[in-house]
Amino acid sequence: MAHVRPVIGTERTTGSGRLIVGSVIAGVLLSVLWSYEFVDHVIGANVANTLLGEEAATASIAGTAAGLVFAFVSGLAGTFTACNIAMAASIGPMSEAGGTSTGTLRSLLRPLGFFTAGMVAVSAVYGAVGVLVGPGMPQLSSAMVGTMPVRLLQSAIVFGVVGLAMTYLGLAALGVLPDPFRGRPVARVVVLGALVGAFLIGRPYPMFIKLFRSAVDSGNPLFGAGTFVLQSVGNVVLVTVVFAALAVGTKGRFLRWFSGNGRRSTAVSAALLIALGVFLLVYWDVRVPSIFGFGWFPTMPYN
Repeated sequence: MAHVRPVIGTERTTGSGRLIVGSVIAGVLLSVLWSYEFVDHVIGANVANTLLGEEAATASIAGTAAGLVFAFVSGLAGTFTACNIAMAASIGPMSEAGGTSTGTLRSLLRPLGFFTAGMVAVSAVYGAVGVLVGPGMPQLSSAMVGTMPVRLLQSAIVFGVVGLAMTYLGLAALGVLPDPFRGRPVARVVVLGALVGAFLIGRPYPMFIKLFRSAVDSGNPLFGAGTFVLQSVGNVVLVTVVFAALAVGTKGRFLRWFSGNGRRSTAVSAALLIALGVFLLVYWDVRVPSIFGFGWFPTMPYN
């Protein structure tokens, strides 16, 4: 009897299934191991204090210049917060979006430009709207829903939606779900930038709340838009530096290597999107509510 070779489609389905399971496990483990005290208070606060030359928690935000500086510094300090770490998933799609460009500089700037456009659009609009609405914004409220602050309820909703969106994009990249961006890597990068910009809509980070209150007190929607944009720009500086180092340090070889093999680039991008999407969902919609008595979630000795 002739030897029957395995169906290629079946092999790919099995490989995709393993990738999905592994990515989901990684996302759940990250949500269990994550220490917001270390990231927010040790890393974030120390970075901000060092850059500002004073305690960020008590620093005065008097005047436009001081507000803009504080916005960028607090954004940079918040790079590793639980709501922002998911932007690491953008590196893969940015590589794909820039892979067909000729020249290392263009391959670098083109996807970064599209990513920034999506991010800035969302953060600028939210900054302006936040100033216009003022203290009525849930992020600035001290109200409670049972034992849970309403600002954290907003965080759970926003990051839950962002997490679902990232997970969907990861599954769609593998062909498990319909992919609205198949063959449109630029559109994918713009949407990922918009999702990163949307982090501000739910961010409970103390330094961001301080910046938000300062923007509202100014009564100037343009100032609100400007400071929120700088906050987002500060958030992505590290990812930008990493992406630039990979592109320039390898003289474009990394971009060509990543985009040259469709299956490899798809697998890496999908794994990051699924893992970090699951992380956002589990962390913000399971772990955080459990702190206030809604359900249960395992904890580590240090968190």
